[in-house]
Amino acid sequence: MAKLLDKIVVVDVEATCWEGANPPGMENDIIEIGICLLNILTGEITDNRGIIVLPERSDVSPFCTKLTTITPEMAAREGIPFKEACNILKQQYLSQSRVWASYGAYDQKQFQRQCSAMGIGYPFGPSHINVKTLFALTHKLSHETGMAGALERLQLPLEGTHHRGVDDALNIAKILRELLNP
Repeated sequence: MAKLLDKIVVVDVEATCWEGANPPGMENDIIEIGICLLNILTGEITDNRGIIVLPERSDVSPFCTKLTTITPEMAAREGIPFKEACNILKQQYLSQSRVWASYGAYDQKQFQRQCSAMGIGYPFGPSHINVKTLFALTHKLSHETGMAGALERLQLPLEGTHHRGVDDALNIAKILRELLNP
């Protein structure tokens, strides 16, 4: 159970990816953790940032760069180890004591897989909100829709670059704010 219910930690990750199957010996690595805090009382979105993570089990492919705008050089220059990024989540965002949210189940599963594979403690508590499912349920949709579609349905602009964690976390927080304050 979440101990702090003042803010929701909103997260969006970008991970190494390829067109088609993973090349032999390559595992999907988180290369950006987009994060922000959604204040439950005020609806204010704060502390929005993107943490670039150095991939440790794979390379940033040209396909991945085209999708995310994150280059191998950027990851090498700005990236920090995954373990250090998880510590930032725990220490600066109190991620183990707060409810956290992502758009869909991918982010949660990717953190679980990577933490398990690398022997790193999971940086979140047990209380997770799947905003994608919540949006579909509250809008009585017959299927889940992507983040851009949800923003369009809410008549909210998609800010920044889609598939950049820092921008997608902000956009997800805007969707969640609308769902919590109809």
